[in-house]
Amino acid sequence: LPENKSRRATSLGSGFIINDQGYVVTNNHVIQDADEITVVLHDDTRLKAKLIGKDSRSDLAVLKIEPSVPIKGVKFGDSSKANVGDWILAIGNPFGLGGTVTAGIISARGRNINAGPYDDFIQTDASINRGNSGGPMFNLNGDVIGINTAIFSPSGGSVGIGFAIPSSAAEPVIRQLIENGEVQRGWLGVHIQQVTEEIAESLELEKPQGALVASIIENGPAASANIQPGDIILSFDGKAVEKMSSLPKIVADTKVGKTVEVVVWRNKSKKI
Repeated sequence: LPENKSRRATSLGSGFIINDQGYVVTNNHVIQDADEITVVLHDDTRLKAKLIGKDSRSDLAVLKIEPSVPIKGVKFGDSSKANVGDWILAIGNPFGLGGTVTAGIISARGRNINAGPYDDFIQTDASINRGNSGGPMFNLNGDVIGINTAIFSPSGGSVGIGFAIPSSAAEPVIRQLIENGEVQRGWLGVHIQQVTEEIAESLELEKPQGALVASIIENGPAASANIQPGDIILSFDGKAVEKMSSLPKIVADTKVGKTVEVVVWRNKSKKI
């Protein structure tokens, strides 16, 4: 449970330890602008935490503590295998009350709530309130498949619509923060738009899919690869681009400097 002490106020959030080296995962918005961060363990032990790295785009942060006794971290599961209707447990620190467990199901996957360019949230009906941010979402095997991050609430309290960052998206960011203290993301250098049914039909594409290239950024990777305005990017590095919003996430997860194969739809046929 990270405690963010800034010059202005003390705020409370949640977090979890991921290994025996004392690395703690939480949300960036829990610790941003903090002058001092204290981690409170389940037995009320209070430890000063060092900020290892943070990433505002994914809203993730990694801290490090130095416990006096051995500790055991939780492990990540594969969120891509989670299905709508699966039971989950959410743990956090709602309203500063302390460790609290709530139960629910996965209500939806792949939610875009306009929080950032890489939105791909798990939605749940488990009770999540202010202070739960950064806490783990467990599947019934005890693996972390999500990081509780946001709620939709006209009243400010839980109305059964909460959101978590899936572990499949969080793990690569956390790994980079631990190794480098920052996140480096792949960049393609294109402006894209959605492929509508009308566009797909006019270009004789079987169905609306991929990302339509609206324009190319000069001297960017796409320009060097001769990707052109009007192309529809169907796959990137062997990963299918099902819809426009899929492409930024796929590109961002690609190692910087890697040469990849891109399949586009151009002149009514596939080009590589």
